[in-house]
Order: sequence, then structure tokens, then C-alpha cells
Amino acid sequence: MSDILQTAFQPEEQSCFIIGEIGVNHNGKCDIAFKMIDLAVKSGADAVKFQTFSAERLVTRTARKADYQSRNHQVDESQFDMLKKLELSEADLRACKDYCDKVGMIFLSTPFDEDSADLLERVGVKGFKLSSGDLTNLPLLRHIAAKGKPMIISTGMANMGEIEDAVIAISDSGDPDLAILHCVSDYPAKASEANLAAMDTISKAFGKVTGWSDHTLGDSITIAAVARGARLIEKHFTLDVEMEGPDHKASLPPEEFIELVAKIRLVEEAIGDGVKRPQPSEISTAAVARRSIVAARDIKSGDLITGADLIMKRPGTGLPPKYVTWVAGRKAARDIVADSLIDLSDLG
Repeated sequence: MSDILQTAFQPEEQSCFIIGEIGVNHNGKCDIAFKMIDLAVKSGADAVKFQTFSAERLVTRTARKADYQSRNHQVDESQFDMLKKLELSEADLRACKDYCDKVGMIFLSTPFDEDSADLLERVGVKGFKLSSGDLTNLPLLRHIAAKGKPMIISTGMANMGEIEDAVIAISDSGDPDLAILHCVSDYPAKASEANLAAMDTISKAFGKVTGWSDHTLGDSITIAAVARGARLIEKHFTLDVEMEGPDHKASLPPEEFIELVAKIRLVEEAIGDGVKRPQPSEISTAAVARRSIVAARDIKSGDLITGADLIMKRPGTGLPPKYVTWVAGRKAARDIVADSLIDLSDLG
């Protein structure tokens, strides 16, 4: 396994792997892509991800745009014409990969066909991300799996049988390290359709690192996914939600993306290791808030102590209440003043 993606595939040892989805929000321009990479570095994300495709190999010239693309990109053109303007050449991709290397950011991209996968391999990508639309494209999955590099697959629009077919195809064709992202393929996706519990189902069924590719607005569902156990997170971001293009409006603006990464890291700290034990900050609170066995009235030396002689009061620095039945029935070894904590030395 590639060391550079170790974080993504060893969740028991590493933090949640955060992918900043640039996608096509670069609008086909490297200078915009570089600014987005800088933003990802500033945020503390682990990787950025592009999309690598050839419009000629992806759609027919008359294919209509998806409903979300029409809503978010109200330009009268075919899907082919829209995508053609968003392509990155091999030289562009090399420039983006080199820039990522320079600033210490992991470069990932989603290939939409075999030639694009081969191009990315030449560029030097360390792993492949497959889109939900290609989950059922088993020939493409097999082609990429045979390269032996880590793979991440999204599962929007899929049922468990389709995910199983994809996992088997990948396993039979090289069995690279694999992570599976639950996803809802609408842009923006509705919170009511997120069904985050499906991550549990996927994880149990396939035993793979599981995460969430988020298309909902804002960051609430992303945070909920991390709290629920997502080990990978993928989220679209942009320099400006008002820029022309199909995905900008469903993406986080710069300040919100930076805030999202910070919130994820905070949530990870809060999740902890699952061992129930007092935290260091609670020790002083326990001394104040818990109770001890206290004399309810004056007790003379030699008196047999009864339950009526005892009361449980703060602070918690004396004998714990669980010993009250043990104290009751003992003789007082000396005079005990009312409202004082019972000490072992008080007992005969």
C-alpha cells in the first residue's frame, strides 16, 4: 500500500481522511485549481480530488444535462458542450499534481474511462477514486483494479447487490486496498435522504474502510457522518458559489470549508477511544460534587453507630457512600462531631 494514502486505509491508527473535492470547480483553468489547492492546504484537508475525462468518451453530443446541472448552471448548452469546457489536459493535470507535491497536498482524481485512468497513472496519481456513476461499470473497475493502487468507490444510486458486484470485480482483478463511500447522488442532496446508517450496513457487509461523500448543503450532515464513524469524508468546495459552473452552488465556500475541517478534527477528539473512565479534568469536580459518609449528629466514643447516625453529604473526599452498611454496626473509637466526615480512624 502506498504510504501517501496510509491515513485513508488505516482508520484504527489515523484520523478521518478528508478529501476536498475540486471536481470541475476549477472551470478548466489551472490558476483557479492552484488557488483551490492552496485553500485545501490552509484548511488542513488531506487531499484534493479532480475529475479526469474526455467529453468525447463520456457523453454523446446530444446528451442533456442532469437536472441538478441545469438548476445550478443555467446555460443553454448540451452536457457535451458543458463538459468540454471543463476538461483538463495531461499537461494541466501534471501541473496540478506538481503543485500539490510542492505544497504537500495529496493529489487524487476520478477517471471516467480507461484512457483517463492510464493518463492519471502516467501523471503519478497514488490512488484512484471512482464516481457513483461508474459503480456498475465493471470493465472500468477491473481495468483500474489491475493497476494495484488503492481505490475509493462511491455508491450513490446503488443497492447492496450492485456494491457487491463492484467489490467482487475489484477483488478479482488485483484486490487493491479499497474504501467505500456511502453517497446520495443529488446536488444538493436532501438531509432526509442521507441515510447515514447505511454506512454501518456497508461496513459490516464488506469489512472495508467506509466513509461519506457528501452532497448536502452546509456541514451538519458531514459532521454527523464523522460522529457516526466515517473514516473518509469527501466534500465539494469552491472559491465562490456564484461562479459559473454546474457544481459551485452545491459546494462549500472557502471559509466554510476551512471551518468544516476544523469541526471534523474537533469531533474526532470528542469521539475518543471508547474506554469509560474519569477524565483528568473531572478529578477536582469529583472531590466537590460526590458525597461522603458524614455524622448526622454527635456520636460518643463507644456508641454503636446506626444508619440514623449517618448522612451522605458533599464533599467527596471521605468514605464513599457504598460503605455505609459497613460503617453502620461499628463502634465509635472516639467522639465524632456532627457534620464531620467519618474516617476509618473513627471506627473501632
